[in-house]
Amino acid sequence: MSDYTGFLTDTGQSLAQFTRKDIMGTAFETTERYTQLEPVGMGVSGLVCAAKDDLASQTVAIKKLHDPFQTDIVAKHMFREVKLLKQLRHENRGLKYVHSAGIIHRDLKPSNILINENCELKICDFGLARVQDAHMTGYVSTRYYRAPEIMLTWKRYDEKVDIWSAGCIFAEMILGRPLFPGKNHIDQYCVITQLLGSPPDKVIANVSSQKTLGFILSLPKQARKPLSELIPGANENGEAVLLLERMLQIDPEKRCSADESLEAQYLAPYHDHDDEPVAAERLDWDYLEADLPADVWKTVMYMEVLEYHESSSGGSTEMSPHFDAMDVS
Repeated sequence: MSDYTGFLTDTGQSLAQFTRKDIMGTAFETTERYTQLEPVGMGVSGLVCAAKDDLASQTVAIKKLHDPFQTDIVAKHMFREVKLLKQLRHENRGLKYVHSAGIIHRDLKPSNILINENCELKICDFGLARVQDAHMTGYVSTRYYRAPEIMLTWKRYDEKVDIWSAGCIFAEMILGRPLFPGKNHIDQYCVITQLLGSPPDKVIANVSSQKTLGFILSLPKQARKPLSELIPGANENGEAVLLLERMLQIDPEKRCSADESLEAQYLAPYHDHDDEPVAAERLDWDYLEADLPADVWKTVMYMEVLEYHESSSGGSTEMSPHFDAMDVS
């Protein structure tokens, strides 16, 4: 099912034709440059469709947000994702680039990494992403890929939580199954420590919850096991094991950074320092902590969309050969 709607400027000039399609019970309204919409995934915040961009001659992803302004908090999260996607200008949003901008993704998992037939990757779903802050939310990321410092209720953590998640995904690619398939958050912690050993004292010292601290101290001490015992063909995959050992450190201070990961011998055939750009500056979004009502966030988000298309089309919000006045669903 689809129908079309046109929009006019104050002078009566046509800007764009919008088409409406019903996909899995969700109404998608997009400009007519987008065709062949097909559902590819459903998340907490909305439905994602693949589509053909006929103007740019490329396949794109379009996300329809479910009631993005239902509460002030949800509206803030939706604005944060729009702002991030607008500001991060990188062909595949690699972690080195994301972290150089001061951004922590916080929800890396296989379903948030897109890949095409040329093995080109894109990181998606920045709905939980944050700038580094003195006080960080504890309950984020999907359990299997959640870093120990988040599970241990640290109030401050950094981009190393993304490195942990990437290490879990890397190990899953080798094993063909999740590395730490905990049944709940307590079992998740036990599964991790059975393989990687108990956290050192300086990690435990950062635990902010007395209940969590009591639980950790009640457990018997565990020794770290070599990952080579877990990885099939460890002799042939020795360089991969060495990289995993650096990525999966319970102590985040011992965990490698994205930049250091790229220096690993395992990645030598793919590493090219001259083709790994970093952000021009770190993003400072103190205003995102403002307590604003949903209708204000809605207005701010709309202005961000208009500004994006104005800058993209050379200063005009009217339809250009490459950009419509508004391409959001």
